[in-house]
Amino acid sequence: MSAPSGGGKEPETMAVPVPVPRQREIPVAESGAAAEPPVTATAPPASLTLLVIEDDPAGGLTVPEILDADGHRIRLRSARNLTEAARLLTPDVHCVLLDLGLTPSGPAADSEDDGLTVLRQVLRIAPRHAVLVLTSEADADRAAAAVHVGAQDFLFRDELDGRLLSRAIRYAVERKRADTAQYKLAESKLRAQENARLERGLLPTPLLDGSDLRFAARYRPGRSRALLGGDFYDAVRTPDGTVHAMIGDVCGHGPDEAALGVELRIAWRALTLAGLCGDDLLATLQEVLEVERPCEEIFATLCTVDISPDGRRAGLCLAGHPAPLISRPGRRAQLLPYENSGPALGLLPRARWPRRQVDLGGTWSLMLYTDGLIEGRIGDGRERLGQDGMVEMINRHLERGLSGEGLLEASVTEARRLNGGELTDDVAVVLLSRAAG
Repeated sequence: MSAPSGGGKEPETMAVPVPVPRQREIPVAESGAAAEPPVTATAPPASLTLLVIEDDPAGGLTVPEILDADGHRIRLRSARNLTEAARLLTPDVHCVLLDLGLTPSGPAADSEDDGLTVLRQVLRIAPRHAVLVLTSEADADRAAAAVHVGAQDFLFRDELDGRLLSRAIRYAVERKRADTAQYKLAESKLRAQENARLERGLLPTPLLDGSDLRFAARYRPGRSRALLGGDFYDAVRTPDGTVHAMIGDVCGHGPDEAALGVELRIAWRALTLAGLCGDDLLATLQEVLEVERPCEEIFATLCTVDISPDGRRAGLCLAGHPAPLISRPGRRAQLLPYENSGPALGLLPRARWPRRQVDLGGTWSLMLYTDGLIEGRIGDGRERLGQDGMVEMINRHLERGLSGEGLLEASVTEARRLNGGELTDDVAVVLLSRAAG
């Protein structure tokens, strides 16, 4: 690594050979710092560079020629003030050695000084660099305070020798790396916890008070370590006793798609509670999608059902979405009619979405799902489960007596097993059931 040149000369990067005052090998822990941490998995650089900041190069501070653990010469740069230090703080500098006797500069020079003003200035301009401070043995309290403020270690001026300095530099660099890694890990965990709380808060809470329908749902996002994907669902009961349910899928799998799915779900709930249904509701949702989507290529599929207060009939609207599956006692489960469905939201302006009336009967279960459940592969081949395969799978589980949460969990688990591992697409499944009284 080479130091920046100035006027064709490179005085800062030359070693400064001076007489070594004492040859003691003093463990860093004796100087008041913590014991040296274990070596991290990151390999140290082939050669280290030290920036020395002190304002009396004529003899106030002498830095011996030093070698790292592998025998490479540690490169030295020197700065007489913080302005010069900021210029020399290039990415190839690994450690800063600051003389605490340096006079503060700038506005800080006029403020009340506790002896650590310069150190604070250095930490501001070198937040990613390891910092060592140098002071006299009589000033041990201020040296310890410097570590508390943010320095990695301190050294006493009259004990400075090559072996001690080399060890202190390596220790400071490794400790800074460990501190940085620990900070990033803690920050990452905190961000993950905040995201998890946010995503849990964005998942729906069905509003079905007063209804005799049973509700169950399963949700698996396709994104790794995410709680929320582009699939969305909801169910509400309006004051007239009608139960409305929907399930949808925004194309794509990223956080933007997840956010758009939440917006569409919240808009659907608000519009439904306001009295919209069928084609009017979907047309308004398309307007919301067109305004909120990050690009014009984004679209969303949607399935909505509105179940009459007596629970025997339902209105069905499909916007490019797979048809629901219905099961009744003594009959095999089958898909509801899906002819004359409308296009996905966001594809065609002024599109229409016909509402189809469906007779449900007295006792039934209605399953709404996204295509993540049916697009998983079967084993190692290219064949996908598909709607026909899903219907057969559901019928097998029904024959075993499964229902509600157990039916959904078994179905998603089998789809994963048939796929040979995790399903790559988001999966949402909703089950509404009614038992005739």
